[in-house]
Amino acid sequence: MPAEGEEQGSEGECRRHCPERQRKRASEVDTERPLEDNHNQGDGNNREYVIPANPKTDPQTTQRGYLTDAVATIHQYQALLAGPFGSRDVSAYALLGSTRPTPRTWFNEAIKSWIDLKVLGKLPAIFGSGEVTEHDKYLTVWLAHIPESSAITDGKLWYGTSRTALIHSIDAAVADLGTGKQITGLKNGVKYFVQFRSTLPDTFDGNRSGIYYGTPHA
Repeated sequence: MPAEGEEQGSEGECRRHCPERQRKRASEVDTERPLEDNHNQGDGNNREYVIPANPKTDPQTTQRGYLTDAVATIHQYQALLAGPFGSRDVSAYALLGSTRPTPRTWFNEAIKSWIDLKVLGKLPAIFGSGEVTEHDKYLTVWLAHIPESSAITDGKLWYGTSRTALIHSIDAAVADLGTGKQITGLKNGVKYFVQFRSTLPDTFDGNRSGIYYGTPHA
């Protein structure tokens, strides 16, 4: 008679190799407990499969619509033959993005600004065609924009010697920016940073251009 240990070993072999027992164990797995992770079979770690929530809720659809509109506006600006959205504008938005607690790329800065304004119920705009020319003790600023609808009429040019401390301002109508708005009384040889911030109409309040810069010289 086989020893007690040998009987147990034989039964153990049957557990591992008997087809009938394997089919029964497979049926138990399918009906009585969660499917085992294929990468961890037999270690007791089971994978839980969760059906995600509906990704097409009204808020999610609305947010995606804002994103689509913002991207389309940037592409529209870049495609212009006259006064396009160019490298200076990319650099200006990138400089603005660098002032954030978590720095952003120029694209993310422009897109986030658009979406944030839409969430606040404001009309957003993308600023471009920006240029700063340097003169003796003054700078001249050119800037344009493509709004979601209607147009910005007025705002201010904020400027200073640090991109994070634009502490001086002058009134700047959008029409003036189209022909060049001067910032006077500056020091030659000092680098100044400039940003346009809209004020009128109220529906556009909160729009910001990227940050441009220039150094007056004799």
